[in-house]
Amino acid sequence: MNKSIFITGANAGIGKDVARQLALLDTTEKIYMGCRNMRKAETAKKELESITGKDIFEIVQIDVSDLSSVRAAVKSLKEPFDALVMNAGGTGGKNFNEVNHNGVMQQFSVNVLGHVVLAEELIKAGKLKKVALYAGSEAARGVKSFGMKRPSFKSHSVEEFSSVVDGSFFGKNKDEMVPYGPVKYLAALWMASLSREYPEIRFITMSPGGTTGTEVANTLSPIKKTMMTGMMKMMEVFGRVHKLEVGARRFVDGINDPTLESGVFYASKSGITGQIVDQGTLFNDFHNVVYQNNARESIHRFIN
Repeated sequence: MNKSIFITGANAGIGKDVARQLALLDTTEKIYMGCRNMRKAETAKKELESITGKDIFEIVQIDVSDLSSVRAAVKSLKEPFDALVMNAGGTGGKNFNEVNHNGVMQQFSVNVLGHVVLAEELIKAGKLKKVALYAGSEAARGVKSFGMKRPSFKSHSVEEFSSVVDGSFFGKNKDEMVPYGPVKYLAALWMASLSREYPEIRFITMSPGGTTGTEVANTLSPIKKTMMTGMMKMMEVFGRVHKLEVGARRFVDGINDPTLESGVFYASKSGITGQIVDQGTLFNDFHNVVYQNNARESIHRFIN
């Protein structure tokens, strides 16, 4: 079991409940709460201490969309820890398709690039000991019943994958959900590539599934936010999505269950809830070593 865990996006939603569930385990001795907003982080820390009766939470300021902030957070950690949960993300807000100073689309930056730098800098510094988990999504393989198209590429080359990173792959698209699947797709491939380079660490991509009570809708426009919130409530009634604690439990199990294999992307077998399976058995791209290497190389083109 993991005694010390670092969680990004730990002040709300799934990240906060992952912290709660982990704190209730007798084996957990330290939880680092990676948060961008210090005021919200302090509030969340006090709530978690009250709920769990544990004084094991430490706030680490980090903005995963800012690589300098990520690197500063890595340097600030004085001791190595067992597990990393890369939970922060979302659709990227109203400016999701804008390109930042790194030449990266905002949605990719907040979901992937910052976590790539975080995980790899931690490994190089000897501060991550056992397991890293990335928050994936069923959108990476597509779910027709939910209007999620399967990511489709012509060559799966470094150049083509790089066009996802900088957003040019999507042209003048104005719908934040269009790039979301391909963004998560590249992240899962990147994680698989790390599992081969660092066999001493376990790398798991785990989707929380369709989860109510998260912060994802907060990054959408008011109209889309209202529509998504209403839709999620309706789907919960019919058992097509699950509650927050269920989605968070997937992450807790992901880092603590040694039977889950390194380099594998786990998500729902059907739809966005229920039994989880290796997504490579549903979409063989995730098992393709060439695609994995190309995804990692394309991402590293934008790191400086």
